[in-house]
Amino acid sequence: MAAAMRVAAAGARLSVIASGLRTAIRSLCSQPVSVNERIENKRRAALLGGGQHRIDAQHKRGKLTARERISLLLDPGSFVESDMFVEHRCADFGMAADKNKFPGDSVVTGRGRINGRLVYIFSQDFTVFGGSLSGAHAQKICKIMDQAITVGAPVIGLNDSGGARIQEGVESLAGYADIFLDTSYLFITGPEVVKSVTNEDVTQEELGGAKTHTTMSGVAHRAFENDVDALCNLREFFNYLPLSSQDQAPIRECHDPSDRLVPELDTIVPLESTKAYDMLDIIHSIVDERDFFEIMPNYAKNIVVGFARMNGRTVGIVGNQPKVASGCLDINSSVKGARFVRFCDAFNIPLITFVDVPGFLPGTAQEYGGIIRHGAKLLYAFAEATVPKVTVITRKAYGGAYDVMSSKHLLGDTNYAWPTAEIAVMGAKGAVEIIFKGHADVDAAQREYIEKFANPFPAAVRGFVDDIIQPSSTRARICCDLDVLASKKVQRPWRKHANIPL
Repeated sequence: MAAAMRVAAAGARLSVIASGLRTAIRSLCSQPVSVNERIENKRRAALLGGGQHRIDAQHKRGKLTARERISLLLDPGSFVESDMFVEHRCADFGMAADKNKFPGDSVVTGRGRINGRLVYIFSQDFTVFGGSLSGAHAQKICKIMDQAITVGAPVIGLNDSGGARIQEGVESLAGYADIFLDTSYLFITGPEVVKSVTNEDVTQEELGGAKTHTTMSGVAHRAFENDVDALCNLREFFNYLPLSSQDQAPIRECHDPSDRLVPELDTIVPLESTKAYDMLDIIHSIVDERDFFEIMPNYAKNIVVGFARMNGRTVGIVGNQPKVASGCLDINSSVKGARFVRFCDAFNIPLITFVDVPGFLPGTAQEYGGIIRHGAKLLYAFAEATVPKVTVITRKAYGGAYDVMSSKHLLGDTNYAWPTAEIAVMGAKGAVEIIFKGHADVDAAQREYIEKFANPFPAAVRGFVDDIIQPSSTRARICCDLDVLASKKVQRPWRKHANIPL
C-alpha cells in the first residue's frame, strides 16, 4: 500500500514536471514569434521616421525625406543600413516616454554604391526632432566614419538638421566635437540671437541663405533648385573623385580623341590686350566631351576652378577669368584657388592651370584685408602640390601673380605659352610710364617695351616655359603630358605638418 502511494506520488510529480515542461516548451516556441514581431514593428517604425504626418509636412516644404534622398543618390538596391534600432538615451524633459523614442533616432546611416563604387552615407532625418543631433545620432555617424576609414571609402553626409538636441545638453555638444559638423549649417546663430546681441535686423535668407553662402561667404560651394537636382549633381561630382587618398584619380573610357585639334582656339584671344574673353570657352573646348564640373561658380568669379577629364582621366582645372576684374587675383580668389589646389593634391588629381592674370587687385581694401598673406596661400598650395602640374599661359602673366599661378618657379612639370602670351613684370603702358617718365616719344617707347618683353620669347629663352605652342594643339599636348606624368613620384622630407600662411 505504501509502495503504491509512493508510486502515485512520484507519478504526480512526474505529471507536474511534464506539465511544466510543456508550458516551458510552449513559451520557448512562442518567444521567437514575439521577437520577430517586435523586430518587424521596429523596422516599420524606423522606415516611417517621425511619422506619416511629418513626412507629409516635409514634402509640403518641397523637401525629400532622409530615406528618399538616400534612395535617389545611391544605386538601386545597394543601400545596406546600419544601427536601425538605435534610440536616444535621454531621460530628461519627458524624453523617456515611448512617444519620444524613434528607432534609428534622427539619422539614417549605412553604406551603398554610386555607379558601382562603395560609399558610406548618413542622412539626417528632419522628421525626428528636426534632425537634431543627439549622443546616439553622433555615435551612429562616427561608427560609419570609422568603417569608411578601415576600408578606404568616402563618406557622404546629407545634412538637414536644426542643430544640437537641447534636451541632451552637453552630450549633444560632445557629439558635434566627435564628428566635426560645425560647418554643416547655414548659420551659427539665428536671426533672433543676432538681434539680441548686435541689434541687427536680418532675415534667415539674408543671414545664411543659399545666395549668401555661394556668392558672399564662400561657405557653400554650389546651390541647387531642389533636393533632386542637388543629389543628381552629387552623383556626377562623385564620379570625378577617387575613393580615398590612397587611390589614383579615376580613369574611364574616353570616346573623345586625345589628339583632337581645336582650331577655334587659334583666334579666341582678342588682339587687343584690354579686351576680355571667357576662359570657360577655352576650358570647354579642351576637356573631354566639353564636360566641366565647376566648383564655386558664383563666388570669386575672377578665378575658375572645377573638375574635368582629359583622355578619360580626372583632372582639376584652375584658370583666371578675364571677364571678371580682368582676371586679377584678390583675397577671395586666392583662398578659393588655394583650397581647390590642395584638395586635388590630397586626392592625387593632376592640375591644369590656364593663366591670364594682370596682377593682384590693388587698393586699400585688399591691403588692409591681408592680400599678401592670402595670396601666399595660393602660391604655397601650388608649390606644395606633388601631383602632375601642367600650365598654359594664354595671354597676360604679369608680376608676382605670374609666379603664383603654377609657374615653372613653383615646380610646374610642363609650362606652355601661346603666341599671345605676355610674360613680364607689368603691362607695357604702366612700365613705360615708369621707365620712360618724361620721354618725348612715349608711343615709340611703348612699342620698344612690347617688342622686348610683352611676348613669350624672354621667358622661353630662359627656360621658364617649355614650349610656345599653337592654341589648337593644346588638348593633344596636355593629354600626352599627362600620360608621361602618370608615374610621377616626388619624395619630400618628413615633417609633422606644413605651415601654410593661414
